[in-house]
Amino acid sequence: MPRFYCPLPLSAGLQTALPDTAARHVQVLRLQPGDAITLFNGEGGEWAASITRMGRSDVQVQLIDHAPVEREAARAVHLAVGMPANERMDWLVEKATELGAASIQPIAAARSVLKLAGERAARRQAHWQAIAVAACEQCGRNRVPTVHAPLALADWLRQSGMNHGMNGARLLLSLRSTSRPLREAAGDAGAAWVLHGPEGGLTTQEEDAALAAGFAPASLGPRVLRAETASVAALALLGLG
Repeated sequence: MPRFYCPLPLSAGLQTALPDTAARHVQVLRLQPGDAITLFNGEGGEWAASITRMGRSDVQVQLIDHAPVEREAARAVHLAVGMPANERMDWLVEKATELGAASIQPIAAARSVLKLAGERAARRQAHWQAIAVAACEQCGRNRVPTVHAPLALADWLRQSGMNHGMNGARLLLSLRSTSRPLREAAGDAGAAWVLHGPEGGLTTQEEDAALAAGFAPASLGPRVLRAETASVAALALLGLG
């Protein structure tokens, strides 16, 4: 059944217009009045609904009932990723969402190819958030991970050091000889924050700064993975394993 993100207060019997993005999607799919759809607003569970009107630019629906179904990973895994260039970051956000990432923090590091600031950074953040929404619609998640605004690594480490609510394992993907296997380093923590670098990895100084901020070195194995591959591998090991 088609699923659409509807970030509005939802309740049984409510008749409402779909947001513009969802309405356009309904029209592209050529759905008709009477067709059943599923809505979710990110607050948990999903709603059975029915299309009641198809206008030129608007779609009206009526909500029927709520199903408290959740499809989240057993462990909340938050990614802090050195932004890969070109379309690889789009791919990373899509696949990380499908694999259950709780949030995604784009990071600018010394070796980052992609440099974002100001209005351009805001546009890319909105673009990535839209990719996360579309991935949730496709994969069945009812909670949309937040894609945060890009930050310089030093700024994010400073914020993480002040964030006492950041409980759980803090893991730095690293090829250092002191790195432990990722699952072993995460232990039984109910949440994990996974940091890894962009193309070329983090510099020694950046890794040292992460370790000083409380991150433990962790390994995905002996092979050197691309930045976007490292993210999905970490999520598969921690979120699905």
